Amino acid sequence: MSKKLHVLVVLALLVGLVGAFAQPAAAQQPVKELTILWAEWDPATYLAELMKDYEKEAGVKVTVKQEPWGSFLDVVSKEWAAKGTAFDLVVGDSQWLGQAASEGHYVELTDFLTETGLKDTVTEATLKYYAEYPTGSGRYWAFPTEGDANGMAYRKDLFEDPDEMAAFKEKYGYDLGVPKTWAELMDIAKFFTRPDENLYGVAIYTQKDYDAITMGFQNVMWGFGGEWADENNDPRGAINNEGAVQALEFYRELWTCCAPPGSSNIFFPEVNNYFISGQVAMGMNYFAFFPALANPATNPYAESTGYFAMPAGPTGERFAALGGQGMSINAYLPPERIEAAKGLIKWFGREDVQAKWAQLGGYTCNKKVLASPEFLEVAPFNAAFAESMEMVKDFWNVPVYAQLLEVAQRELHTYVVGGEGTAKETLDRIAEEHYKILSAAGLIKEATQ
Repeated sequence: MSKKLHVLVVLALLVGLVGAFAQPAAAQQPVKELTILWAEWDPATYLAELMKDYEKEAGVKVTVKQEPWGSFLDVVSKEWAAKGTAFDLVVGDSQWLGQAASEGHYVELTDFLTETGLKDTVTEATLKYYAEYPTGSGRYWAFPTEGDANGMAYRKDLFEDPDEMAAFKEKYGYDLGVPKTWAELMDIAKFFTRPDENLYGVAIYTQKDYDAITMGFQNVMWGFGGEWADENNDPRGAINNEGAVQALEFYRELWTCCAPPGSSNIFFPEVNNYFISGQVAMGMNYFAFFPALANPATNPYAESTGYFAMPAGPTGERFAALGGQGMSINAYLPPERIEAAKGLIKWFGREDVQAKWAQLGGYTCNKKVLASPEFLEVAPFNAAFAESMEMVKDFWNVPVYAQLLEVAQRELHTYVVGGEGTAKETLDRIAEEHYKILSAAGLIKEATQ
């Protein structure tokens, strides 16, 4: 081959290559379906119903896959370990945030929530506890989806009975009504505890599995001035301070004096059962489980059941243990699916969609919807729910939260139900064990000896 011909061949090959690269890339196929994974309960069913509207508007079919609560975390954890894409979005517990964010399982949504303005549409507490990690960092990994908190149900027919009111006033010197403080709640619980009538003052969380007794105790602890840790994440002197000790003594007394028989290991279903059976005047539960109490088909006292937010402690402050979840995006998805998932969250966060979500039975975190007359009047417990969502606090959401929770559950149950040791000794043990766990994880900012 001549030198000239060789040059021409090379040029032809180069032109061909340039032409090939210049061809337009095959257009990406639009995402036409998404999967949301959530626990198996009524809110997930409501979400599936809501997503029919999204399919009509966006042309994207959304499947809400429900997993039983007992295996929900296991399924998610296995998918994380495999870096799988079996779900596009997950409505996960707030306590998962630390692990999911630090291990790279969730897409960071900070810029997305800020640029779309979505972070300003929800209550500050839900943004902090459902979406932010680390605490105070301004970094977000979820959109607050299902708000929830502990509240109280009570028997209005008992509280408003003229004879009961007169007897209470004579005994305690003030009017019987919704308790404004924990001290008043104790008086009321003792007043209505009548074993010979199979009536007891209150049903409270005591279950030692997962997080029940810890959630119940928190409601009291924060109002008495206790905290899980100080500003440096050091639990010593916070979870075992004088206020926390008094709160734990109070919680044990409340259970000992005024809880129904057989309530030594109970959570949300048992509390509702005691209430529905007419055995208690008050019941502690998450708002997510109050619809059963408002339904005449399941609660014979539905028409005379009232609801209130947690009362104040000696500090004058009121707090409620947080429940609920935020919606996060699976970090192992391809870019086009991540963008499609963001599009769904943007739609879900719209005020009109949040209003529909609330109408269906979901617990919106949207500030405007929570304050609207329509929301406050649609269910008898919604006013107390809206009030509670302004005063919620949460347990740890750090990667080692499960270790911290196991200690708290074990020690609190041993004291409250088992009656072993003192409140101070119990909280001292929790403080020391939590300190070791947090120190080993490098989570104490200024550890002191």
